[in-house]
Amino acid sequence: MAESRVPRARRFLVCEPRHFAVQYAINPWMHPDTPVDVDLAQEQWQELIRAYRSHGHAVEAVEPVPGLPDMVFAANAAFVVGGRVFGSLFHAPERRPESVHYDTWFKSAGYDVYRPESVTEGEGDLVWTGRYVLAGTGFRTTREAHREAQEFLGHPVIGLTLVDPYFYHLDTALFVLDGGHEENIVYYPEAFSPGSREVLKRLYPDAVLATRDDAMAFGLNSVSDGRHVFIAPKAEALAERLADHGYVPVPVDLSEFHKAGGGIKCCTQEIR
Repeated sequence: MAESRVPRARRFLVCEPRHFAVQYAINPWMHPDTPVDVDLAQEQWQELIRAYRSHGHAVEAVEPVPGLPDMVFAANAAFVVGGRVFGSLFHAPERRPESVHYDTWFKSAGYDVYRPESVTEGEGDLVWTGRYVLAGTGFRTTREAHREAQEFLGHPVIGLTLVDPYFYHLDTALFVLDGGHEENIVYYPEAFSPGSREVLKRLYPDAVLATRDDAMAFGLNSVSDGRHVFIAPKAEALAERLADHGYVPVPVDLSEFHKAGGGIKCCTQEIR
């Protein structure tokens, strides 16, 4: 079955972890007294970039800024569909300056950037499936931002409520395997409210279901190109299930970034 899965070349925006650190706590994973190995973080991040490029994906970079240790988590900075850039307004004051630098990059690349009035954290909580925008709320992005995104993007936005603080962004609890006519997802059901679980069950009856162990290993913070799934190595059981469904797991260790509650997808903004 794996041979029938066709990858699609992607364009990713990233930010080098030159200034990465855990200097404050804005999610349950973050403990400022835990030291960060910046050299190891650099090595792991470079390995992710090599993995993307070796599988045919284009990678561009925003220049990191001193004093913004979470700027490496590029996914949170914007949500891009059809060349439209829906910017971010971070929940935590510590991260709000990041938006300016990402907006500048997009504008210099010729994009118009929409500045949201409501708290929203880019691809952290907005996930493009090929037909819909799945939109997380409960900890960061607000429902008002969902409405703003639908008005600006012109695509249906489906709100989903997150209930477990360890999975504070949608991209820690769900990712898209395939877009278009073969649209399918992977998700951890217990990260969502009962009503949101019902919505996902109706929309994706053939979804791959993940366990809490998968999610705690950052297995849901993965990136798929339709064939290859760039996934945390410790999410072994999930990788095996994906292989059974015809996908090719590509393990990439970003464990140093787990100390800040981030992983592969957090470090990856897709430009569509």
